[in-house]
Amino acid sequence: MVRRWHAAVLAVLAAFALACEGTGQAGGSDPDPDRPPQTGLPSSMAALGDSITAGYGSCIALVVCGRNSWATGLNPDVRSHYLRILRDNSAIRGRRHNLATPGARAAGLRAQADAAVRARVAYVTVLIGANDVCRAGSVAGMTDPADFRAQLDAALDRLASGLPRARIVVVSIPDLYRLWEVGHTDDGAVRAWGRGICPVLLARPRSTAAADERRRRDVDRRVTAYNRALAGACRAHRDQCRYDEGAAHRVRFTLAMVNRLDYFHPNAAGQARLAEETFPRRFAR
Repeated sequence: MVRRWHAAVLAVLAAFALACEGTGQAGGSDPDPDRPPQTGLPSSMAALGDSITAGYGSCIALVVCGRNSWATGLNPDVRSHYLRILRDNSAIRGRRHNLATPGARAAGLRAQADAAVRARVAYVTVLIGANDVCRAGSVAGMTDPADFRAQLDAALDRLASGLPRARIVVVSIPDLYRLWEVGHTDDGAVRAWGRGICPVLLARPRSTAAADERRRRDVDRRVTAYNRALAGACRAHRDQCRYDEGAAHRVRFTLAMVNRLDYFHPNAAGQARLAEETFPRRFAR
């Protein structure tokens, strides 16, 4: 009976999140009719990546909530890339594709790139790597940096060949070690992480044992290696690709910017900060 009740509650919460997803483009999403259209802005876009870009956990349940996505969301408080473009270019209205999948790793990015090519979009965002870190409970289980780079290259090669005029923005992986720093003294975060959230980093969060300290530092170094790979892959396609130069990684996340269910995924405030820090200040090439 308890399990049935629990499942019913989750179903209601998921339905509520989906309802929020379809509330339309309220608030600041409509372009200003008195503002002259800005040239050089894309008229379609796709977002590639994992649960962060999907908006997972940013509503009231641990489900996808694309309304709050930093890339394609409709929440005016988040001011996603899509809404920022829409403000000056109404041609993009409704032409957004969030292809991000919770749990996705760099190995799955090529398939998302294929979908973006089929959609024939003019602008693509890429944020990937957190699951390559968190995929296992040990440092040895993380994706090898060389494999990570090869998988990125395959995806960006596909975008470049299939969408030769599209602009691509590659976003750095947020500072996961920072999350441990601000959360390991919080009882709620520790309880949530105990349910298996990114165990390679967040298991035994209050332990000061040398092995646990070393494990966390190894995770931090691996994120740095992945961010170097993201930057390098983008440079290899410099005619189309722009890296955020570590802007997302430099965000000083606090617990007020993650949800209070898993203390890992950004809430609406965290998504808004990602949108602000990663939006290209200049689109013209």
